[in-house]
Amino acid sequence: MINWLHQEEGFCEGCFESKVFHDEDGDELSIAMQSPDLSECAEKCVAAFQNLTESNINEICKGIINCAKEGGIDNDFELPELENAIDILNYCWFTTLYVNMLNKDDEIAYVVEGEGEWGDDIGFAIENNKIIYVGTDYFDYMKDRK
Repeated sequence: MINWLHQEEGFCEGCFESKVFHDEDGDELSIAMQSPDLSECAEKCVAAFQNLTESNINEICKGIINCAKEGGIDNDFELPELENAIDILNYCWFTTLYVNMLNKDDEIAYVVEGEGEWGDDIGFAIENNKIIYVGTDYFDYMKDRK
């Protein structure tokens, strides 16, 4: 599922194909973690991400819409009327899924990072298949690795 590009202590990066959330150039997102020991965790995170429910996806999209409405760096961006919440994904992209687990026995947890056409970085945090945050301060939900 994950194509690993680097697996060194302190920095591990790979990529995978996303079903719903896309980057600027297509369907491939990066995945990052701090240790090769977390490879099993990474696989669990990607599987959970790929199997988000329609309800979860709509909740994430509604949160992203709220971010877009609050404005951003690009004051010229005007959010068009959307037929449904998922249409917001036409105006933003996602780059990286960060594994937010300290060991394989933790509940599945990850943070996804992206950006909106309105100029703000956006992201969301998931723990145990529940959305715990959608917005610009998504890194506040990363577990302390020290």
